[in-house]
Amino acid sequence: MPQFRKVLSIQAGQPTSDGAGVKLTRVFGGPGIEAFDPFLMLDEFGSENPDEYIAGFPPHPHRGFETVTYMLEGRMRHEDHMGNVGLLQGGGVQWMTAARGVIHSEMPEQEEGAMRGFQLWLNLPAKSKMGDAGYDDIQPERIPRITTQNGVDVVVIAGQFDDGQTSQPGAVQRPDTEPQYFDFHMPAGSHISPRVADGHRVLLYVYEGEVEIAGQPQKLGTSRLARLSESGEIQLSTQTGARVLLIAGKPLGEPIVQYGPFVMNSREEIEQALRDFRDDKLTA
Repeated sequence: MPQFRKVLSIQAGQPTSDGAGVKLTRVFGGPGIEAFDPFLMLDEFGSENPDEYIAGFPPHPHRGFETVTYMLEGRMRHEDHMGNVGLLQGGGVQWMTAARGVIHSEMPEQEEGAMRGFQLWLNLPAKSKMGDAGYDDIQPERIPRITTQNGVDVVVIAGQFDDGQTSQPGAVQRPDTEPQYFDFHMPAGSHISPRVADGHRVLLYVYEGEVEIAGQPQKLGTSRLARLSESGEIQLSTQTGARVLLIAGKPLGEPIVQYGPFVMNSREEIEQALRDFRDDKLTA
């Protein structure tokens, strides 16, 4: 009999706002973030009301981690201090490595219609936090999309997807944290068994429908996040259809000290980041 991963916790996101008043749902982030290592935050944004997103995210700093923005619908324009300009659109991903420091903006390229997507924060190891910043504007055609033998459409954003029958590398590979980031589009009556290495953190977020997690009595419904144990197999099934994010990675096991857009390993490093930002040295 297979040994399935256990559900350690289930939680609902909390409504909040960020940037210049953009309304969103904070799926996780804040106190107790060590339980999600190497991930720091997941935000879901989605609205057809331009008043809830039009002000966007004017120029702001980051240091010490990576941001991954996955757009489902809408258009956002990225600009940063390195001179990068990118148009993030439905089906595309922006992968930004803040490292030593980035100052960037993300502003809507539309005045009406739906704006929908996710932003994930992925920690960097201590050895890389003061490295060079980087940016990749990943257009939809660069992101592999496959259909499993069981009829599930998989968007393979990062890492390696493998269900024992189909294997596909994603658009992004990263050392140290070894992230896997998949979007499952599951039709009614389908199931999927993604493989994740033992010892890696696994998070499941249902953003449409509901799924059953093998070995668990409760279903995981819309806008719910499940954190799984770090060993065992995974099998998801749905009777009615669902869309699910699977986010997995290797924990760093390092101290996490966060102050707003800065994530370092000590209070002293945070204080240095604040001084650098004040003195216009964050990106030097």
